Amino acid sequence: MHDIDGDVVAITGASSGIGAATARTLAAAGTDLALGARREDRLTALAEELRDEHGVSVEPIPVDVTDREAVDAFVATATDTLGGLDGVVVNAGIGLDGDVDTMTEEEYRAMMGVNVDGAFYTARAAIPHLRESDGTLVFVASFAGEYPRPGNPVYAATKWWVRGFAHSLEGDVGTDGVAVSVVNPTEVRTEFASEQGESFEERFDSDDVTDPTAIADGIRFCLSQEGTDTVSELDLYRRDKFAGW
Repeated sequence: MHDIDGDVVAITGASSGIGAATARTLAAAGTDLALGARREDRLTALAEELRDEHGVSVEPIPVDVTDREAVDAFVATATDTLGGLDGVVVNAGIGLDGDVDTMTEEEYRAMMGVNVDGAFYTARAAIPHLRESDGTLVFVASFAGEYPRPGNPVYAATKWWVRGFAHSLEGDVGTDGVAVSVVNPTEVRTEFASEQGESFEERFDSDDVTDPTAIADGIRFCLSQEGTDTVSELDLYRRDKFAGW
């Protein structure tokens, strides 16, 4: 595989959960990073941690992925400051439970804005730079984007969109030397679902569901492929996910 030591990778949703775990995993491998999220204080603290522990360059860049201009500025700042882009991890996401007939317009727009618009804006801004580097674009999708999710159809639909967009984009930019990968977790012990109460980190014990570092390792694997290859799709499920199906 390709040695990612010295590569430059930008990560959205980097202030916690899978994004922060990915930042730590990549920094330990010698990767310079641009960290994007809305919570600037967390980004700054994480950047300082990674610089001190691994000696890599890390730029914390506040960004709201639902804002096209902010995403464009995030990618531009990352490339200008760090000297290019070898990889981008499209990780920012939000999941709000609710039946279609009771879901509010605000909840619907929030998921569509972050999960769908954010993925599109990030990919569009990144692709020209990844063409130059023969780089890799990694989308964090979900088990919910592969199988029906009766409890949350809208969230599931956003993740189906991410997968469909990513694979179609893979066909579009692969001839330009850009790799596109999709990583699908099931439940991961993060702050996911905290917007409506108990987070997955609070709900599940460490032995029950996936740790975010496992997803980070999968993302690193995608970013480490040689120029001819891409990890088209990687499923990382907890071992008992299909029990009772």
